[in-house]
Amino acid sequence: MSQLSQQSCEACRADSPRVTEEELASYRSDIPDWELVERDGVQQLERVFKFGNFQEALDFTNRVGALAEEAGHHPALLTEWGKVTVTWWSHKIKGLHKNDFVMAARTDEAAG
Repeated sequence: MSQLSQQSCEACRADSPRVTEEELASYRSDIPDWELVERDGVQQLERVFKFGNFQEALDFTNRVGALAEEAGHHPALLTEWGKVTVTWWSHKIKGLHKNDFVMAARTDEAAG
């Protein structure tokens, strides 16, 4: 269990600050399997999880969905046969917030 996954998500407003370069480096060390991607100028965290079949991928999607709903912070989820792509970013600030890293760490734990 990572330290990051044990932290609470904070309420994020449109004026909340994005993570700094120092925070980005620190948080990424807790979630080394996640890629930093940029789409339409928005930094995002993304990881592809592999599974043996569609049902396992769907079960994982539902676990991540339940975590997201509990935290009030929701990712993009693409469920396919044998894999799920999870993408976290904070829509309100059009970038990365600490919450995205907390949820990425929780997603790793949900994968087992």
